[in-house]
Amino acid sequence: MNDLFSVDSTVVWATLLLLIVLSIATWSIALFKVWKQYESRQNDQRFNREFWAVHEWSEAGKVAEASKGDIARLAQAGFAELKTINNAQPDLKHSGAPQDVLERQLRQNLQNIQRYHERGLAELATIGSTAPFVGLFGTVWGIMHALQNIGQTGSASLDVVAGPIGEALVATAIGIATALPAVLAYNFFLRRLKVHLTDLENFAHDFMRLAQKHDFKL
Repeated sequence: MNDLFSVDSTVVWATLLLLIVLSIATWSIALFKVWKQYESRQNDQRFNREFWAVHEWSEAGKVAEASKGDIARLAQAGFAELKTINNAQPDLKHSGAPQDVLERQLRQNLQNIQRYHERGLAELATIGSTAPFVGLFGTVWGIMHALQNIGQTGSASLDVVAGPIGEALVATAIGIATALPAVLAYNFFLRRLKVHLTDLENFAHDFMRLAQKHDFKL
């Protein structure tokens, strides 16, 4: 650890500082997304229990209106679209066959939910792919700086060369240590998002079936 703080190159110091910032950003994004996913999962489970426990189609709309979560949001959009479809004079946006109009609205809301949950994934992917190269840049620059100092002193003994080069290699190690959690977090959240989208698509399909069963009426 003392070797790390003995690095006297400004560029290497800046590289290490950047990697620390990227590491903090990675953990901040990961912890925030874990919290939001836990909250979303709790809301979805609560909504599913209440929604599928009702016996009347109109009661299901009241449950959706009073609930939170992604699935509830999808249901709210569906019921709002049904109200518009049942309007005596729908506008051009809502013209067409009721099934097509409702399906388009559900698909658009599902895509909006997907975009919301994709926030932070691009940052994690960027950190995971670039952090090792940032660390490598710091290492290369540190070695160049060390070799310049060695050339100025005229001494090339092992104890003189090993110290500065070893210090420069710290940047690569920190770069890898920064990239690894980012890559793992990205893969984890991407997998969870795919599972969540499957649940949303299944609900949208069930909602379409129920709406068609009730002739797209409330």
